[in-house]
Amino acid sequence: MRGSVETSLAELAARVRRRADGQPGRFLLGIAGPPGAGKSTLARGIRDELNLAAGTRIAEVAPMDGFHLTNTQLRALGVLDRKGEPDTFDAAGYVALLRTVRETALGVPVPWPTYDREVHEPVPGGVVIDAASIVVTEGNYLLLDDRAHPEWAEVRPLLDETWYLDVPRPIIEQRLLRRHIRGGRTPEAAKTKVAQSDLRNAALVEATRARADLVLRKAGRGYRID
Repeated sequence: MRGSVETSLAELAARVRRRADGQPGRFLLGIAGPPGAGKSTLARGIRDELNLAAGTRIAEVAPMDGFHLTNTQLRALGVLDRKGEPDTFDAAGYVALLRTVRETALGVPVPWPTYDREVHEPVPGGVVIDAASIVVTEGNYLLLDDRAHPEWAEVRPLLDETWYLDVPRPIIEQRLLRRHIRGGRTPEAAKTKVAQSDLRNAALVEATRARADLVLRKAGRGYRID
């Protein structure tokens, strides 16, 4: 791609470390992008590279997916079929815990919820953030800022840097179909979910791309910076 620069995962991690060094308290990196973009893989890769280079655990991942409303809550609201859309998350809870992570002293444990893709439910305290001075949070709506979803606009000011992971729509569609089928949906139900919900979410997220500090695309074993 013209004007893009290819870089390795280790180089991206080094970029984070340079920006975090000397900053008091925690450094919060946000990775945004459409569903199926590979945000979780990138976040874990950055965490692992940072910890490997430091020789100790200085980084942790705090996923946005842990703030899915439970299936019971979604069913009661009549929106279970729209799971994954902005209003099916506890955005206020996510913002509040991000702020807690930023303001809490290193060494003081902060339980953070994760998401179990086998049972399709959030897991309270799935990870505990304590000594990590760098926290990588990833999710679809970190850069969302529109009148329809004002609660998400509070996320971006809490992050020191944000990246957007850009992936062509056909690749996203293929990945999401496989994800839903692995999760127990029939191929037909998976196609319906992708067409009627996931791709609509993807379009909403793609509109936030320009708000990121860095835009990345997967390239071989590394990434391209646009």
